[in-house]
Amino acid sequence: MRRDNLRTPCYVVQKERIRENLEILKEVCEETGCRILLAQKAFSMFSLYPLIGEYLNGATASGLYEARLGYEEMGRENHIFSPAYREEEMEEILKYCDHIVFNSPSQFRKYRTAVKRAGRSMGMRINPECSTQEGHAIYDPCAPFSRLGTTLEKFSEEMSPEEIAELDGLHFHTLCEQNADALAETLDAVEAKFGRYLSGMKWLNFGGGHHITRKDYDRELLKKCIRRVQEKYGVEVYLEPGEAVALNAGILLTEVLELVENGMKIAILDTSAACHMPDVLEMPYRPPLKGAGDPADAAERSEKPYVYRLAGPTCLAGDVIGDFAFAKPLRIGDRLEFQDMAIYTMVKNNTFNGMQLPDIVLEDENGECWIVRRFGYEDFRMRL
Repeated sequence: MRRDNLRTPCYVVQKERIRENLEILKEVCEETGCRILLAQKAFSMFSLYPLIGEYLNGATASGLYEARLGYEEMGRENHIFSPAYREEEMEEILKYCDHIVFNSPSQFRKYRTAVKRAGRSMGMRINPECSTQEGHAIYDPCAPFSRLGTTLEKFSEEMSPEEIAELDGLHFHTLCEQNADALAETLDAVEAKFGRYLSGMKWLNFGGGHHITRKDYDRELLKKCIRRVQEKYGVEVYLEPGEAVALNAGILLTEVLELVENGMKIAILDTSAACHMPDVLEMPYRPPLKGAGDPADAAERSEKPYVYRLAGPTCLAGDVIGDFAFAKPLRIGDRLEFQDMAIYTMVKNNTFNGMQLPDIVLEDENGECWIVRRFGYEDFRMRL
């Protein structure tokens, strides 16, 4: 079927754009010899894992279920990091994962014997205490009082030389939707604080948050950062981008259910910010919408004089997606396309108010659409 035949709401993931992103990531691997993993926390559409596995080196997980998904559906390298592991899950995690990253010296001591017995690679997440983000403290692992990663003070005080020698690698993750300049700055801090330990390691993981497939991303600087570490310390370099794999590779189709007015025109959609695109409220941000403009932009407002607040159908008063300007008035039944909706949507959505989850659709290179997953009442009921 084609897009016009799809029921709403639905996520439509474009296979061609996924492949374009993967080609860029593969080129970085081939140019530098680094290894790139899919961070499943951003994109876990496992029907595409065979395709992703053709280009990337594997996957990384934040918990047992993601670890199992990567193991079963991609079958390549499988890494995991968690701030704290559940003791009863470790045996199963060791079955699925070949790299286990700990968050603290105490977690290392608790599980190191089991990890060594299983023959898995063992690492420690570090906190270089170098914040490069602005305005998004909720996504900043280097913010004050962060629970993520071990600082140099704790690492040097609590880890003996013999214990450090048991580590195969270090891992840092400090970025969020950022360019390579933020990585270069962070890498300076990592070297200044932890450089003395790197020569004894087998690998260094740069974590995620790298917008490698964005048009303005400085990939040459990224390559320089990778080579700098490889040549200076003789370690293998890993990256774990999630968004970069599916950036600008999906849309969320929605329909206007009702039009009301209270000081301004409001369109109620069959899509909820709270349920179907929660990052709109968490981040927060205003998602791009095809054919619509920003009412705050005078030039766009002159071309698109009809302003609507787009909102969801739930009982949450703040279930608001944002204000958008249109060239002509909206009508009940109109279809809208929110852009860049492959990432942090399917992995975060929920059924608050008994909302129906959007269908998951794959669109091929010819514009043909295939329903990968359709949800109904039982998907709501089974969670309760």
